[in-house]
Amino acid sequence: MSYTVTATRMRPAIFDQLAGQDFVATSLKKSTSSGKIAHAYLFSGPRGVGKTSAARILAKAINCQNPLPDGNPCCQCSSCREIAQGNSMDVIEIDGASNTSVNDVRQIKDEVLFAPANSKYKVYIIDEVHMLSNSAFNALLKTIEEPPPYIVFIFATTEVYKVPATIRSRCQHFNFRLIHTDVIKERLRKICDESSIKADDDVLFWIAKEATGSLRDAYTLFDKIAAFSGDEISLALIKEKMGLVGFDKINQLAECFADGSSKAALEILDDILASGVAVEQFVTELTEYFRNILLIKNNVDKESVLGYSSAAFSPKVISAFSVYQIEQALALVLQLYRDLRYSLSQRFELELLVTRLSSMKNFVSSSELVERLEALKKGFVPAKGCAPKQDIPLKPVQDDSASHQAEETKPEDVQDEPEPAQIDITAIRNNVIEAFKKENEIFLASSLERTGGWKVQNGKVIIPCSESFQALKLEEAAQKIGSVVAETTGQNLAVEVQKPQKQENASAAAVRPAVSPAVEMVKNVFKGEIV
Repeated sequence: MSYTVTATRMRPAIFDQLAGQDFVATSLKKSTSSGKIAHAYLFSGPRGVGKTSAARILAKAINCQNPLPDGNPCCQCSSCREIAQGNSMDVIEIDGASNTSVNDVRQIKDEVLFAPANSKYKVYIIDEVHMLSNSAFNALLKTIEEPPPYIVFIFATTEVYKVPATIRSRCQHFNFRLIHTDVIKERLRKICDESSIKADDDVLFWIAKEATGSLRDAYTLFDKIAAFSGDEISLALIKEKMGLVGFDKINQLAECFADGSSKAALEILDDILASGVAVEQFVTELTEYFRNILLIKNNVDKESVLGYSSAAFSPKVISAFSVYQIEQALALVLQLYRDLRYSLSQRFELELLVTRLSSMKNFVSSSELVERLEALKKGFVPAKGCAPKQDIPLKPVQDDSASHQAEETKPEDVQDEPEPAQIDITAIRNNVIEAFKKENEIFLASSLERTGGWKVQNGKVIIPCSESFQALKLEEAAQKIGSVVAETTGQNLAVEVQKPQKQENASAAAVRPAVSPAVEMVKNVFKGEIV
């Protein structure tokens, strides 16, 4: 006996055998059992989900000589056998992709005038009907609207939106759905049992998942795998023969991304490509991995959706990245897949992607950046994963170097006068700085924070500076500073900005002002350096 491919051997013969199309099967059975047969049907849906098979079953059911009470064909009479074998004179199958012209449709219009030879109905099954030209559809329109009572049209298409509305409105439309992974897996298990092939559930689940809802694709992939596997199918053998990356390798690579180690990630990538995995295949599997991580981050843990148990995914990867970071990584991988066809070197493009993904932790959303800047304005930047604390007022840092500079900038011929007892110059300094912060005068507040110790002499507030540029800017704002001082103290005190004196030796010039808390916070937020 000659070999028959699984997709042909397992083609459903009755409505009850249609996989995953319960609504369609039930509706068609009720129509045939009650004798309410429409003159035109439109079956739409993805490839490999049973549209053409359902059309043949319907043709058998309405022409069956001994129909079953539930509406299924008997599959034993001469009419059922002829239709199943494809040699019935009254069931004509037409490929819409190769018969697109108006002349082909005119031939159908001439043929429908003749009654069926041996059956109750003459059935025209037109597959991929959306490929017909507009003129062909127009020529068919009148025939579909008012056909002879013995004619039934069954149209099948994967792109129903290309079928004109005038045609759709004259047909009973049934939409076929993608078949669930568990249903495909059970069908594959049945084939393995019938063929005495040993296969683990992981293998069958992987095949069902790769079929993406198409039972015919699952059967075709199963035949391919069974051809090189023999009587026992293993997932390891599939990965080796078909050039797959493998879930474990992708998990290891993602952990390198979590660690921020581009070196380790590139080494793993080199091992994967050296094993013969194509760049496109690697990108495809990496896309699926990030998609699953994104689903887990959104609390989706169904195995039939993920393709694996959620426990199989690295906890380090799940906890290391935010939803936004995973979305950005997924966008980068998808963009690479689109760019590969025009790439000068696919491997170089892939290595560039891996190095970028090794810095995923640095991906920051605009909303998160705004939150950090708002926290910076308030004087505090919350650590990652910590709730913001109460605002902490900034106080000037008075260390030895700052005091030393303040002493150096004091003119030698000026004698310090005792400060009035009622004036707390430190409090004044802090209040002035805080006032400018509230008015969003961030630069001015920062410049005042870097000044030396303030003092009151001869009815003036002396503000010593350690940098010429700083002194210049503060002199320009002296009147504004004086107004704030007056509001704070209730006294009209002039503001005098002391410029730094030139240093005679290199060691004195090397002395730098102390870093203020505000500058330190800016450095931490933006990961910068003080130069």
